[in-house]
Amino acid sequence: MIPLTSPEANPNFPPDDPRVDSLRLAVGRLARRLKKHSGSDLTPAQMSALTSLRRQGCVRMGRLAELEDISRPTATRLIGMLQDMGLAQRVHDTADARSCMVELTPDGDRFLASASLRADEYLARQISALQPDDQRRILEALPALQRLLANKA
Repeated sequence: MIPLTSPEANPNFPPDDPRVDSLRLAVGRLARRLKKHSGSDLTPAQMSALTSLRRQGCVRMGRLAELEDISRPTATRLIGMLQDMGLAQRVHDTADARSCMVELTPDGDRFLASASLRADEYLARQISALQPDDQRRILEALPALQRLLANKA
């Protein structure tokens, strides 16, 4: 395994830096394991949209597209699938009759809570199995990972 830190840390990582490849593989594998342990058959995009609806509450379709960094037509299709499953619903926007809002259904909220709990339990077990120094390093990296995800470049 290639260490992700080095004395010659460079803020501009070239794509062929082996640490970039290692990070991509680790993040991808962790995402797959979390999905597996969540017990959900939903796609990552569907789970992400449900999570955004849970955090934001009732939002306009355009806002959901913005939150998910997808096009509005893609958000509309995504919500259509979630609506067909009974996990999300469209509601009329009382402030603008031309617009609709989307929100979680009670079934969607229960589904997301259950899947999230199973994934969180798995991740907590995995972190607990690590040495304390590794646990600390992972948790200290969380703000940097959140900033990485916030960067939409």
